[in-house]
Amino acid sequence: MAEAGELEAGTIRLQVAAARQEESGRGIARLPRSAFLALGIADGDPVEITGKRNSAAIAMPAYEEDEELQLIRLDGLQRGNAGTSSGEHVAVRKAKPKPATRVVFAPARPEMRLQGPTEALKRVFFKRPLSAGDLVATHGQQPVANVPPEVRRMFNAPAYALTEIRLQVVSTVPKGIVQIDENTVVELRAEFEEPQGGRGTVNYDDVGGMGDTIRALREMVELPLRYPELFTRLGVDPPKGVLLHGPPGTGKTRLAQAVANESAAEFFTINGPEIMGSAYGESEKRLREVFEQAERNAPAIVFIDEIDSIAPKRQNVSGEAEKRLVAQLLTLMDGLSKSNIVVIAATNRPDAIDEALRRPGRFDREIVVGVPDESGRREILGIHTRGMPLGKGVDLDELARSTHGFVGADMAALAREAAIEAVRRIMPRIDFDAREIPADVLEDLRVEKDDFREALKRVQPSAMREVMVEVPRVSWADIGGVGEAEERLREGVELPLKNPGAFERLGIRPAKGFLLYGPPGTGKTLLAKAVAKESEANFISIKSSDLLSKWYGESEQQIARLFARARGCAVCDLHRRDRFAGSGTGHCRQ
Repeated sequence: MAEAGELEAGTIRLQVAAARQEESGRGIARLPRSAFLALGIADGDPVEITGKRNSAAIAMPAYEEDEELQLIRLDGLQRGNAGTSSGEHVAVRKAKPKPATRVVFAPARPEMRLQGPTEALKRVFFKRPLSAGDLVATHGQQPVANVPPEVRRMFNAPAYALTEIRLQVVSTVPKGIVQIDENTVVELRAEFEEPQGGRGTVNYDDVGGMGDTIRALREMVELPLRYPELFTRLGVDPPKGVLLHGPPGTGKTRLAQAVANESAAEFFTINGPEIMGSAYGESEKRLREVFEQAERNAPAIVFIDEIDSIAPKRQNVSGEAEKRLVAQLLTLMDGLSKSNIVVIAATNRPDAIDEALRRPGRFDREIVVGVPDESGRREILGIHTRGMPLGKGVDLDELARSTHGFVGADMAALAREAAIEAVRRIMPRIDFDAREIPADVLEDLRVEKDDFREALKRVQPSAMREVMVEVPRVSWADIGGVGEAEERLREGVELPLKNPGAFERLGIRPAKGFLLYGPPGTGKTLLAKAVAKESEANFISIKSSDLLSKWYGESEQQIARLFARARGCAVCDLHRRDRFAGSGTGHCRQ
């Protein structure tokens, strides 16, 4: 990477990269030590960042792996405030913020109506550099890594709400970059304020557990939208479409919105049922109007949600209206004249889509948005608890380990249910005749470990709703007389699940399945439950009679669906009980 070059005295040029998820909304810019020396600043000093817009952030030292790179790491809100995106270059200089006499905030989302004490808001943004037009976020008391102790106090303000709230800085007095201090008057408007430049509030920081998916989408979407001349120079047509498919609730729609906001493109949504019209040709007309509007406002992204409802396989439908709509969509995708228009479609039933859409030149790439693994669930939990005042006993890593099969929507529901539990605890202290909740009650409000434990009893993971899943209560201490079988199961099932890195280092491939056989009543099923319990795995118990069907091919489909569901619920133990042929255990991992 090229070294940062100076633009003028006291100004350097750095390449933008994404910050870590846990620092989103903090207003932090991570810079290498060479940048601190060039700018003459110290940890915690404000810096001015100039892309297409001017914005400001708090300078913090770079991550250890970035120290030799000329990078500035910004979160999604900071990138939007500066009018830049990952991979671009920005000018950075030392900022000289003025003390603010007045700062006006407003909700950044139309569905949000805020009422509350502005003093709490003042504490959250105390000493933060702000300018009119910025999008900012409240935050909780979660620690920020690699921050000097003298600067840490800036991030220890009590949370403003039980969730992160996005706000628009409507105006500041004086104009320019300002800082809130003890004398600043903070005003919070109740009505929504449209973000400047049409920027949305959803960015890559708001989608967790899909780093590889985001990288693939950036190649397919951002490059054609931002740099169409690359494909012109190469003499090839840019990609026209991307199909996102995966279980419901994994974040396909949210990911499409984030791509549109990060690439500064117009976003047009097509919902399947809304397109369908009762009159002859009305559905095709509505579809054409959306594509024509996208052509007029290019660069643009056309997002088709639940595409299987408007483009099913034509041989499986009897109505002419559905067949005409599929033909119209094929014609529109073939006729995209502008290279900076991309079509993104989402579905959880990719096999139900007409085959003509799934060829190169239409949907050029199909990207699976699957059930997140443990690290992905930890990222998603961090996003949904970003603004929560968490109790000291809350361990998000432990929660991520115990939520197999949970998708993003399930994690959001879990955080919401835990917050409701916390509110339920303080209900006796609330006077419902009063217009406001006392400040001391709000200060004591915390989401504790027990709140998440109670929420887990009510939230059922989406990936497991079609099968009976249980968490066994049987441990090795409850089984006796099976020493050799227990030892083999420990080595073959428990060890690969708990320490997969050891097998990778030794180049050993763990066993795929185990067959337990013996007379009835010897504890085969109990052994399967115990190994699932000790491995912290889900347990799916299936009887062979449930898989058999008199219809041709139905039994095979049942088995395929069972293993597909088990892979989605990984880590899990799949246990098939056959009364006449003995018992079998199969081990499946994601």
